Amino acid sequence: MKNNDFTSGAILSKLLKFMLPVLLAMFLQAMYGAVDLLVVGQFAEKTDVSAVSTGSQIIMTLTNILVSFSMGITVAVGQRIGQKRPDEAAQTIGTGLIIFGIIGLVLTVISVVGGSGLAWIMQAPKEAFDVTANYIRICGGGFLVITAYNLLGSIFRGLGDSKTPLLAVGIACVFNIIGDLVFVAGFGMGASGAALATVMAQLISVVISFIMIRRSKLPFEFGKKHLKLKKNYASIIIRIGTPIGLQDFLVGLSFLIILAIVNRLGVTASAGIGVAEKVCVFIMLVPLAFMQSMTAFVAQNYGAGQLHRAQKALKTGIIVSFAFGFAMFLLTFFHGDLLAGIFSPEADTVKAAWDYLKAYAIDCLSTCFLFCFIGYYNGIEKTKFVMLQGICGAFLVRIPVAFLMQRIGGGSMFLIGMSIPCSTVLQIIMCFAAYFYFNKKQNAPTENVI
Repeated sequence: MKNNDFTSGAILSKLLKFMLPVLLAMFLQAMYGAVDLLVVGQFAEKTDVSAVSTGSQIIMTLTNILVSFSMGITVAVGQRIGQKRPDEAAQTIGTGLIIFGIIGLVLTVISVVGGSGLAWIMQAPKEAFDVTANYIRICGGGFLVITAYNLLGSIFRGLGDSKTPLLAVGIACVFNIIGDLVFVAGFGMGASGAALATVMAQLISVVISFIMIRRSKLPFEFGKKHLKLKKNYASIIIRIGTPIGLQDFLVGLSFLIILAIVNRLGVTASAGIGVAEKVCVFIMLVPLAFMQSMTAFVAQNYGAGQLHRAQKALKTGIIVSFAFGFAMFLLTFFHGDLLAGIFSPEADTVKAAWDYLKAYAIDCLSTCFLFCFIGYYNGIEKTKFVMLQGICGAFLVRIPVAFLMQRIGGGSMFLIGMSIPCSTVLQIIMCFAAYFYFNKKQNAPTENVI
């Protein structure tokens, strides 16, 4: 408890100490998904690359809903740890496990039964349609495992522990690489082999993680008696998590719409955006790690009544992540072809990916602000605002600009991709306005964040 207490001590050192395992875990998670595309790109056909591109985007969108909704647990548990009420944290976790078990079953049915429908909605290229649908069904069949895998990380980050989720991701990454090499490179199963390797790796990770947790010393007792669906704890999780989950679903939907727009340009463009999205996961790692870390850090301090300290953490996170964002901008904008070439040997696919990545490179300069703000607002329970700014960015800017650029841009992947930084600018403006509004409303001293 003492080591995981964020309510006292130097902010930068504690934030970085917590953030670095989160960053490494996210890097391994990115490697987890990248290896699928890398191995498929080297040992399978372009149709398999397109299938993994489209299918993984759908599964990732559904998974992100889980991860975002589970922020309700991260925030609720973090606040109770900050308030020194560990037994209530245990009750929150027990209720959360039941809620997410139900959600996992629902997503399993949606993915398995609706695999072809989802591929059709995404306008998967004709030659890759059946492979895409099969990829979605296999991954979707393991959604209970995916749910458990991601839920463990959310719970422990709420406890201030970022090392256990790192270990879980590391285990999954190792077994996923082994599975990809066996099923894709060895047995020639293509996209289906990559999907099977993903589910099996996460299952092994969950089993090993549960064994380790049973041997670990938690800051409270946790047993079968806590596995009850208690209305008051469920309402807290739902109240905090629903706006975040809905926001991420709608934002994810906007990216799926962009993917569908690009899929209409053909299998090369479809494969290109799939490669670009895998590269993007890596270049956005630092601001995303700060977003997750900021949520846990701010939640504890908000629960302890230390809003001023939470605001200082926000400022610190923005400054540090901006330095990394600028470096990623230079690397991606001027050398994006080298990054894309890691995932595909096809020159036309690499060219399409780099064209799209130039727009993402520009976005690197602004996401340090946006993601830190989102983590901050999640931590102080302003999740309805998080939902609002995400929806505005997606549906007022990102989707309309993408449609417009498709019509007037002559099929330029860069112009379609520019819809992303355009939406980020609007969201940042909203975040700054909300920051000063909430401070004024709470009669708190305004901390300068720029």
